[in-house]
Amino acid sequence: MNVIEEKKERTHQECTLLLPAVRDALEVLNGRWKLPIIISLSFGVKRFKQISKELNGITDKMLSKELKDLEVNHLIKRTVHDSFPPTVEYSITEHGQSLEKVIIELRNWGVEHRRKIIDEFNQ
Repeated sequence: MNVIEEKKERTHQECTLLLPAVRDALEVLNGRWKLPIIISLSFGVKRFKQISKELNGITDKMLSKELKDLEVNHLIKRTVHDSFPPTVEYSITEHGQSLEKVIIELRNWGVEHRRKIIDEFNQ
């Protein structure tokens, strides 16, 4: 077996072992709204209506569901302040902040992908 074949085999085995982790990540971040919510909260603490206004097109029902999912996965924190009426704020957690590199890479890939598709369309 030469070096290239050995590398391919090792890479295949490593990929196979990493698949469950990739599936877990996709499960947590699935859907149209989770990453935009995380990005919104990465710019500071926000109330429900502030997030809703930033994410034009999301329904209150969907936002509520997505916030609960993100909270269950420790990506955001929900804080209820003892006031009248009660004030609820959402913030990104340290665990949620750990997605910064992933989000940057997704953005970079998205820019290149759009460029490629638009270039092919214009030809």
